[in-house]
Amino acid sequence: MATITSTGVGSGLDVESIVSKLMSLERRPLNLLENAEAKLQTKFSAIGQLTSYTSSMRDAANALSSVLMWKQTTSNSSDNTAVGVSTETGATLGNYAVQVQRLASTQTVSSSAFASTTAVVGSGTLKIELGSWTGEPTPTGFTAKSGATPVTVTITDQDNTLEKIRDKINASKAGVTATIVNDASGARLSIRSAETGAENAFRITATETEDDGSSSTGLSTLGFDAAGSSAMTRNQTAVNAQATINGISVTSASNTLKNVADGMTLTLKKPTTGDIDVAVTADDEAVMKGVNDFITSFNNLAAYIKEQTKYDETAKQGATLQGDRTALGLLSQLRGVINEGSTASTVYSRLSDVGISMDANGLLTLKESKLKEALTGNREELRKLFAADASTTGASGFMDRFRDLGRSAVDSEGLLTARSDGLKAEMERNDKSQEAWETRLALTEARIRRQYQALDASMSTLSGLSSYVTQQLAALSSGTDQVRRDRQAGRHAPGRPHRAGAAVAA
Repeated sequence: MATITSTGVGSGLDVESIVSKLMSLERRPLNLLENAEAKLQTKFSAIGQLTSYTSSMRDAANALSSVLMWKQTTSNSSDNTAVGVSTETGATLGNYAVQVQRLASTQTVSSSAFASTTAVVGSGTLKIELGSWTGEPTPTGFTAKSGATPVTVTITDQDNTLEKIRDKINASKAGVTATIVNDASGARLSIRSAETGAENAFRITATETEDDGSSSTGLSTLGFDAAGSSAMTRNQTAVNAQATINGISVTSASNTLKNVADGMTLTLKKPTTGDIDVAVTADDEAVMKGVNDFITSFNNLAAYIKEQTKYDETAKQGATLQGDRTALGLLSQLRGVINEGSTASTVYSRLSDVGISMDANGLLTLKESKLKEALTGNREELRKLFAADASTTGASGFMDRFRDLGRSAVDSEGLLTARSDGLKAEMERNDKSQEAWETRLALTEARIRRQYQALDASMSTLSGLSSYVTQQLAALSSGTDQVRRDRQAGRHAPGRPHRAGAAVAA
């Protein structure tokens, strides 16, 4: 807050202007510190951006030197509406002929029609068991599913309507789902397996609280046994999917055949009348994208260093990092990696051999046809040129080198990290110096104001004395002038006798 003062009012001096100018001179060291802080902040931001670009380059190089990059695969189906295919990293490459004879399905049963969803069915228990029917298509027995536990659903007089029985079955998590289907005949309870496959068929044993001996009335109407008589009707049979892969017959409880070949999953969608061709190949597009990503990140980094370290001859001014040894050293190391050949591959020794070269501006360019030729003709040798991790630099792949260079720059003890920490320490010292100067300047201004307040008081006193003397001299001068005028007018001072000679003379 600005200090409210009346300094200068009494003396007429422009004290505020004098103090302001004096303090402006006193603030010069602080101004220099503030200017230095602005430059440090700018340089700190530039090093931060440089670190970001270097990290991106490191990450792109790391992706190309990763084993996972070179194990990525892609897949294709000649009829995706019938057979879908997906692969995981490291899937076995190959071609497959797939024919689908049958899809896996769930068991579905339905009750006879009831008047409405709120119709009372009856009370008792429904025991639901998962398993498979033997002797299909005309079942003769039931085999419980291994690991499955029968679930008993208790129906009381409070929840014995069709819709409440549906809700209790669904809440029991017995491996089936229940719905109600309404049509012109009424409301039917429909129950189906939660999962496909022959082993996920089910049997329902109904036990009434008061058995009337009839399976067509009460809760007995919701019992089902495919090997005997039942009030409920089986609408769909639970079966396994059946297909042939390269002439080999395969079955599955699910229509998703996971890892049917190493790392490959087939999704059966409909029966086919012939073979569907499925291919699993190396993902060359992933490598192409990885190379393009690396070139982009390298060029962003190189261009930034060049821009930040340049000197403008016209403006006679250097950029933010002009002359910065850390930035210039990093650019030199980047070019050094490019220029040093590699013995990792027996076919390729330089990046230019596979279409990656440096132009006159120090930026990388890619000849895609040359890289694709290497991918299709010498993929393993290309991998070595990029990703080989050896004990010596000369025997290591280029992306392995760039990754290591990036790490050495941005890791906790890296060059850029150290540079950033150094700038941060400088800014902290600068802040402390500014705080000290702010305190010193506040004291200096207070001292100057005290001095000028004393001067103002002294000058005000002198000014008052001067005014008094001036007034007295003015009064004295005024009296003398009056006497003179009186004499000139022939008057005499009161009480003085009039001389005759004076009268005659007059």
